Amino acid sequence: MPPRRLALTADLIARAHPAPVADDAGGMALLDEAETDARLDAALAAGPGDPGVLWLFAYGSLMWRPDFAFAERRTATVRGWHRRFCLWQRRFRGTPERPGVMLALDRGGQCRGIAYRLAGDDLRAVVRPVWRREMRGRGYAARWLVAAAPEGAVPALAFVADRAGPRYAGRLPDAQIAERIALACGHLGPSAEYLLNTVAACEALGIRDRHLWAMQALVAERLGAGP
Repeated sequence: MPPRRLALTADLIARAHPAPVADDAGGMALLDEAETDARLDAALAAGPGDPGVLWLFAYGSLMWRPDFAFAERRTATVRGWHRRFCLWQRRFRGTPERPGVMLALDRGGQCRGIAYRLAGDDLRAVVRPVWRREMRGRGYAARWLVAAAPEGAVPALAFVADRAGPRYAGRLPDAQIAERIALACGHLGPSAEYLLNTVAACEALGIRDRHLWAMQALVAERLGAGP
């Protein structure tokens, strides 16, 4: 299916957030390096199948900025989880005063994304940077899920919402999510930019996600309305 025309645009976002935002290191508590590495080792040890093969399931920013070497990628579906904006973001693309909302996999339904087969002789070293990127912020838990694709099903490591963690926002109303995304901006840029990049990546792959599509329309409407 050809990509649809998005209501949300880079120009709308740039007009709403013209000035850079300084980093606030106190905005989000991070795991220390030792605990981050210990959790990585535990996750890899629990992985099913061949320890010399590692698949990673992407559904958000890893679709358009993987930041790791991969040998293969497949459009794949995981069942029992769906893509949703359900994690508070008080740093990076938000602030404590104006927190954004980030995507995670939450329970129920299904999600189409990308399964990456990582490349390299030392798979731990390959996955460690993206593990740090996703896990240090205390918003995600690691789960091994079955990623089903026409080429076959594979066990894939995925980052799902940590429902017991302090960043879990639950099932917020769509209007509240859109308001938060429209207003939030951190030192990495606006939350709306993250949304735009993700929905555009999905559209390019022929992935029609109703939650993302509704959010981009609502955020575009909110940004168009001004401050």
